[in-house]
Amino acid sequence: MKVNVQSVNFNADQQLISFIENKLSKLETHFNKVINASVYLKVQKTSEPENKITEILIKIPGNEIIVKKVTKSFEKGVDEVVSAMKRSLKKKKEKRKAFV
Repeated sequence: MKVNVQSVNFNADQQLISFIENKLSKLETHFNKVINASVYLKVQKTSEPENKITEILIKIPGNEIIVKKVTKSFEKGVDEVVSAMKRSLKKKKEKRKAFV
């Protein structure tokens, strides 16, 4: 799976990018037809401690899944988004099995 990471208002370091790629590669165990993933990391200019926006869009044949979370750190945001995507991919996989 091809992973594209974009960071807004900051520069993502290689350690964060590797962490994201590692987490997203685990999605392929739940749904093996993931085409690519686009990751958008943004820092909001607010006084709130939860100012990190993590948004991930994955493309699968015939569909796209987008999940967005606002957290204190990008690592936590990626964990939460990937967890939500696993649930979505499992549901899509079950629906496909029901039609076959």
